[in-house]
Amino acid sequence: MAIIRVIIVYMSKILVTGGAGFIGSTLVDKLLDEGHQVVVIDDLSSGCAKYLNKSAKFYQMDICSPEIAKIFVEQKPEYVFHLAAQIDVRSSMADPLRDRLVNVQGGLNILEQARLSGVKKIVFSSTGGAVYGEADEIPTTESFPPYPLSFYGIHKLTFEKYLNLYFRVYGLDYTTLRFANVYGPRQYKGGEAGVVAIFVDNAVKGLKSVQYGDGQQTRDFVYVDDVVRALVTAKDITCRGEINIGTGQEVNLLDVRQAIEKAMGSALDVSEEPAKPGEQRRSCLSAQRARTVLNWEPKTDLATGIIKTIAWAKQQ
Repeated sequence: MAIIRVIIVYMSKILVTGGAGFIGSTLVDKLLDEGHQVVVIDDLSSGCAKYLNKSAKFYQMDICSPEIAKIFVEQKPEYVFHLAAQIDVRSSMADPLRDRLVNVQGGLNILEQARLSGVKKIVFSSTGGAVYGEADEIPTTESFPPYPLSFYGIHKLTFEKYLNLYFRVYGLDYTTLRFANVYGPRQYKGGEAGVVAIFVDNAVKGLKSVQYGDGQQTRDFVYVDDVVRALVTAKDITCRGEINIGTGQEVNLLDVRQAIEKAMGSALDVSEEPAKPGEQRRSCLSAQRARTVLNWEPKTDLATGIIKTIAWAKQQ
């Protein structure tokens, strides 16, 4: 007689803030593919309605709104991925109070409702480059003392501390992922963090791009699908602290331009202007802890990622 084994896989109800954004919508697609129930909160200020997966329950709402409480009561999520944020370094320097409102107070609103509703764990999307500031250690490890050079970085770091406090005081589990410069399809066309998106979008449309600084400033570029894989894995690990998600490879902006030109088969039209306040000179993250704790490492090299990003941009 044949023995039939039935394996029951428990799927979760998961809330994703910023689920209409670049990384968030890609994460939502992945979670739904895995069979989870997904709830999305996004005010569509930088997210895009067309990126929303129709299989997810969507609430168009600012994370600062007191109405957030009703969503937690109604939906009762087991896990929260918190990605909603004011995402532009330059905007944070121009309006630090707005940046604090969204990235600290809005985050705290989500955190408090997660505590009150019995959420099992929060996975927070933080920033590696902006948190560490001008690090002497390159690639930078999680143990390097963080001294941000922007209000964006300070406010992301502040929320990291709130997460740790909520764990120590209330027992709310969490993991923080500090992203390098994420790029790929669906990226918002604004801010320093979107340099690949801006240059690619303009190149495809035949428009001029602006390079701020001499182009020798460096970043660590990590492809969005690799980042989403790290986020999904982080839900099920025990690590109440920070994990860098980057490639460990330092790339300057002139090399990025060259890679885009090679993939496009033509030169970019770029004008150069002085560097902006709050933007650091070098940024590159060590991925050693991610390898050890998440069993994660990037799979997509920059050249391949740029080709994929260009192919997507041409279809828009």
